[in-house]
Amino acid sequence: MKKLNFVVILFLLLGTTVIGQKKTTINTNDYASFGEKFKVDRVYNKSEMLKKYKKLKKGDTLVVQFESNIKSVCKKKGCWMKMELAGDDNSFVKFKDYSFFVPLNADNSLAIVKGKAFVDIESVESLRHYAKDAGKSAIEIAKITKPEVTYAFTAEGVYIKN
Repeated sequence: MKKLNFVVILFLLLGTTVIGQKKTTINTNDYASFGEKFKVDRVYNKSEMLKKYKKLKKGDTLVVQFESNIKSVCKKKGCWMKMELAGDDNSFVKFKDYSFFVPLNADNSLAIVKGKAFVDIESVESLRHYAKDAGKSAIEIAKITKPEVTYAFTAEGVYIKN
């Protein structure tokens, strides 16, 4: 009887583990690849990713993959992008070692990124630089007067849906 109970409990534990895992079936042939190609496995959505960011403290990093819409891209080179998180939050994505860029017209495209998520504090100077790159007016840029906590991401690779 003890063996039967053990087997039943083991089966239940394994069953809930498998049920709790989200299998991702994404055909990367439907995506343009930038940076390192990677196997798409556990991909967080924008709500799950925001929850992960909220648990991070300055200095923490988390290697993840997440999928969301690109809200904006650097209009000069494509050297950064903002990806939507739940609510009004965004993840500010830069590219590892400045080794690749994304298309300037990738706004509103669906993307999957793989890399390191972390919380950062952007200086006023950096925020103004990014605002200028995004094509903001001089008046909008002048309104940036204090540093900002950002949900940062350094991507090793990016897939953008065709």
